[in-house]
Amino acid sequence: MKAIRTVSGVAIPFGRKNVDTDVILPAKHLKVITRTGLGRYAFTTVREGQPDNIFDNPRNSGAPILIAGDNFGCGSSREHAPWALADMGIRAIIAPSFADIFSGNAFKNAMLLIELPQEQVDRLLQIAGDIDITIDLERQVVISPLDDCFDFSYDPFRKASLLEGLDEIGLTERNMAAIDAFARQRIADFPWIAGAASRAA
Repeated sequence: MKAIRTVSGVAIPFGRKNVDTDVILPAKHLKVITRTGLGRYAFTTVREGQPDNIFDNPRNSGAPILIAGDNFGCGSSREHAPWALADMGIRAIIAPSFADIFSGNAFKNAMLLIELPQEQVDRLLQIAGDIDITIDLERQVVISPLDDCFDFSYDPFRKASLLEGLDEIGLTERNMAAIDAFARQRIADFPWIAGAASRAA
């Protein structure tokens, strides 16, 4: 997993509340075996019939930040939703709140979710179309060139994992010496386990 310290750039001002995973990625686009290309289907229900929508605005092309409304990512637990967002270039989302399962799926896909009070989200929605925004995970602040500076709280475990670029496999590999030592001691204490394993092989 790629480490995240800061995310900076264009922020898409999408403040709609209660956006579920079917809006993020409609179910008809789930019949795939790869994550690549899912971004072109993200928010198709918003894009269809609206040529001037914010997602197809050239100004927002490749934007790394999405500013959303309350309860973003509700609905089904499909992991395809953060896959599609990541494929369209989104690395961080700012909203007043997120659905729990979506939050977990986003974290496992190295996506930074920031919760801010509604009034601060409203401020960012107001300025997002004109200036870039920066999220500093290490300092836990969202800042803008207009002197906005909003503190946010963040789970310490998730923060450390993202800063170090460690997913579940990386966290396990970091403890390989202890795992190997345990395995050796286990065989020493119960040698018949090793014998049974070799016979099974």
